[in-house]
Amino acid sequence: MQLIDIGVNLTNDSFAQKHEAVLQRAYEAGVCQLVLTGTSVEGSEQALQLCQRWDESGERLFSTAGIHPHSASEWNGDSAARLRDLLRLPQVKAVGECGLDFNRDFSPRPQQEKVLQEHLALAVELQLPVFLHERDAHQRLLDILKDYRDHLPAAVVHCFTGERQALFGYLDLDLHIGITGWICDERRGTHLHPLVGSIPAARLMLESDAPYLLPRTLRPKPKSGRNEPAFLTEVLREVALHRGESVAELALSTTACARAFFALPEIPSAAAGLYGADSEA
Repeated sequence: MQLIDIGVNLTNDSFAQKHEAVLQRAYEAGVCQLVLTGTSVEGSEQALQLCQRWDESGERLFSTAGIHPHSASEWNGDSAARLRDLLRLPQVKAVGECGLDFNRDFSPRPQQEKVLQEHLALAVELQLPVFLHERDAHQRLLDILKDYRDHLPAAVVHCFTGERQALFGYLDLDLHIGITGWICDERRGTHLHPLVGSIPAARLMLESDAPYLLPRTLRPKPKSGRNEPAFLTEVLREVALHRGESVAELALSTTACARAFFALPEIPSAAAGLYGADSEA
């Protein structure tokens, strides 16, 4: 069984000096390819550096490049040029994380919208897919996307946590959907249980969003309390349960979907669990 984690924050400080062990556990769990999320210009550069350090083959680790809406206020005259340089590199597979977050409003909403449009323009220019963040802003996100969608190759709403109206609005716009351990949370994620069955197999992908969103159904729980890509198997199990599919069927379809979306290379099944990274000091 092969899985692809389409969103992991491996640059997070909680993973410092732990990259080798985290990746080894992921590969042993069947998570054979990972897409490292870039959430700032500097963070996107760091994500690429991690790919280059820990994947000499160029077949396992990939990244995105973008500025999270929380940090939209950091956009400046150099941001587009620096992101463009990153996005032209073969291991950088998508524009983002970008989008709108009207829940926390860490950056002013007009600035979030402007920076989102800058990202979408880059994606159109370079013909790359978009890795989107949205919270409490689905209608405004849809309104903005409609002006770009015909010119974008693809886009995924990552870590989808919304309601039925938002989901079907995204599906009507031919967007992909990323599901995380939020679906394993009995306090706030149960509304996703009846919704995941409505996502077409060709548009559904799985992600850990590690170190965040540790699946609450996971047993035993790690002492660190930190999520990591190896636990994507628990998200797989929970989504398969509510879609009425076997874990093998869902692994096959979500992996094929992610591989096509990000244009990732095939990994031979016999090599999917092998680990060949150099030791980390």
